[in-house]
Amino acid sequence: MSEAWWQRAVVYQIYPKSFQDSNGDGVGDLPGITRRLPYLSKLGIDVIWLSPVYASPMDDNGYDISDYRAIAPVFGTMDDFDRMLETAHGLGMRIVMDLVVNHTSDEHTWFKESRKSKDNPYRDYYYWRDPVDGHEPSNMGAVFGGSIWEWDEATGQYYLHCFSKKQPDLNWENPSVRDEVYDLMDFWLAKGVDGFRMDVIGMIAKNASFPSGDVGPTGYSDLWPLFNDEQVHVWLREMRERVLSRYETMTVGECVGATVQTARKYANLDGSELSMVFQFEHVGLTGSAERGKWTTDKPKLSELKRVFERWETGLEGVAWNSLYWDNHDQPRAVSRWVEAGKGHRVLAAKMLATCLHLMKGTPYVYQGEELGMTNYPFASVEECDDLEAHDAYRMLTQDCGCSHDEAMDALRAICRDNARTPMQWDASEQAGFTTGEPWLPVNPNHTHINAASQVDDPDSVFIHYRRLIELRKRSELVRQGTFELLLPQSEELFVYERRLGDERMLVACNFCDCVVSFEVPARYEGGRRTAYNYAKPIEGTLRPFECFALIA
Repeated sequence: MSEAWWQRAVVYQIYPKSFQDSNGDGVGDLPGITRRLPYLSKLGIDVIWLSPVYASPMDDNGYDISDYRAIAPVFGTMDDFDRMLETAHGLGMRIVMDLVVNHTSDEHTWFKESRKSKDNPYRDYYYWRDPVDGHEPSNMGAVFGGSIWEWDEATGQYYLHCFSKKQPDLNWENPSVRDEVYDLMDFWLAKGVDGFRMDVIGMIAKNASFPSGDVGPTGYSDLWPLFNDEQVHVWLREMRERVLSRYETMTVGECVGATVQTARKYANLDGSELSMVFQFEHVGLTGSAERGKWTTDKPKLSELKRVFERWETGLEGVAWNSLYWDNHDQPRAVSRWVEAGKGHRVLAAKMLATCLHLMKGTPYVYQGEELGMTNYPFASVEECDDLEAHDAYRMLTQDCGCSHDEAMDALRAICRDNARTPMQWDASEQAGFTTGEPWLPVNPNHTHINAASQVDDPDSVFIHYRRLIELRKRSELVRQGTFELLLPQSEELFVYERRLGDERMLVACNFCDCVVSFEVPARYEGGRRTAYNYAKPIEGTLRPFECFALIA
């Protein structure tokens, strides 16, 4: 079976601010990443997804870019980037950059020019609108709180920002904007970068009428009806033709609201648009109309399984899946899905890894996930850095009537800073991340959850991940087999089968901290056991957070 290189790959996401500091300023940087590349090589990683390192005022930790062809000084220099890229390639790893082109920073030259006057050549690089009846053009709310519109006194108009007011949205209807984007992509690809993770790429096409909707608890209407799904595909095909077709790339699009049907277009195996997409169904199973995602609820396992089944079977033979539990925008996996394992963290982390990595698609490992890192015990919102966390705390306490403790429970469960605390390299004071004061606090549990204690421990979470990565590389069944969910109604067990020709694999995972009855199907009698987290099986049962795969 012919496979693209990214179908055989396992991707590791680096959040540069939190990975490794090399100069003691408390912020991770490119020389620090280069220093730690042998660690990723030992894990068996094929691709590194590097979150933004471009020049930025850091309003949103680098997702607000002021110069797409420059490196932010806090991360180093372009020479540092080139050394990192060369070292990674020398170790057999590819680099995928974050492409953030739904919006720029308000400090980008394009926007500085755009806001000077209504007849400036850059004016139509962004969305500008007149007031309507003396008010904002529509009542939609931005992702980070407040309106999507910001008043600009100099020219007497509003500009659009779907995120922070310092992140004005680019107007992709303007062909000059698209030319600029394709040119900057070509700059990085010609340098040797191997592809792009495309930040909120599903949001680049807007309904230019900017319709108002029903007002919710925040005082604004829902943002998501603003986006035009059909036009996105037109521009992605243009991007493929103009730039991507000239390189051997991997591309993954962040597509909030994507369905299986739309993903079949985005990630079609004909290669006309993207390699794969990030969907959000499985991380969006909890929440409420009043509080959005800011709850401490756990999803029902039966619902979680149905989401995975829908994507595994819905894209079979047509498009390619991405597989992830967490990333820089999501809380830590063992804290979110199994409450840090309820005293069985190592078992639970291995179980989650096994469940995900043996499905069909490209797995993503977020830094520290391979160690079983957990959420941070934030005591107050002042300990949080993220814009979204501060807006959520205000919304919960002021709009929803939550107490401080209730609001902090939600932040400790969901907020993005849980994933952004420094990487835990060893048991020293700052976990080996920095010799200075870290930009976010180090999790106190780094004294027993760290890389130094795991890389050579055959029973560690790290080694379990490495074995799963090795299994994927040597097994066409894992990479290309079909998926069938078993026991769909169980709220304790996640069990599925993979099949390829005469080969088959059974994967069984216990998501609870109790013993559950489970009989292995007779067709697996005598099968080879692998990817397990208990040394010996007990017939007829799965112990707390137990997992294994049987190959027949």
